[in-house]
Amino acid sequence: MRIYSKVLLASVATIALAACSETTPSDATGGEDIAEAVPAEPTTIVGVAQDNADFSTLLTAVTVAELGETLSGEGPFTVFAPTNDAFGKVDATALSDLLSPEKKDDLSALLNYHVVAGKLTAADVVQAISDGGGSTTLKTVQGGALKASLEGEKVVLEDAAGGKSIVTTTDVEATNGVIHAIDTVVMPG
Repeated sequence: MRIYSKVLLASVATIALAACSETTPSDATGGEDIAEAVPAEPTTIVGVAQDNADFSTLLTAVTVAELGETLSGEGPFTVFAPTNDAFGKVDATALSDLLSPEKKDDLSALLNYHVVAGKLTAADVVQAISDGGGSTTLKTVQGGALKASLEGEKVVLEDAAGGKSIVTTTDVEATNGVIHAIDTVVMPG
């Protein structure tokens, strides 16, 4: 569980760095809002998240779930990191409840559902989708699965509950993995 937590925090940091970077198109995903981050100094996923205001809710969640040390660990991790706008789609009362110390285990499970062990770049995900005949299953450190597919030129994740999230920013590099920002919080079911 500690390793999975480190993975999630590392991913969060990477996403934050991506949000601070310049936006450039990527042939690997065909996405329109894809950023390449070139940090002044390499940092972990958590460090990247700390440097980006768009990931403040995610960083708060990582702190409450006590996953910071894990996501600052060796990795590598791939984090599909929800932005503040993604968290804004969650019922405010439910989110507030989830961020309470009493719900730490539930929050940790939710956050770990956004993390995949290993480093998967956007090109790796697109290749896996192609190799899978139009979709691929990504096993999360939480133990669940996310289905990845393409809708047009965008990578879409489908969670266990049937909800969908679009990858909006890809390949935000961290010293211990990579972050891909998503527009909706994925739910483990």
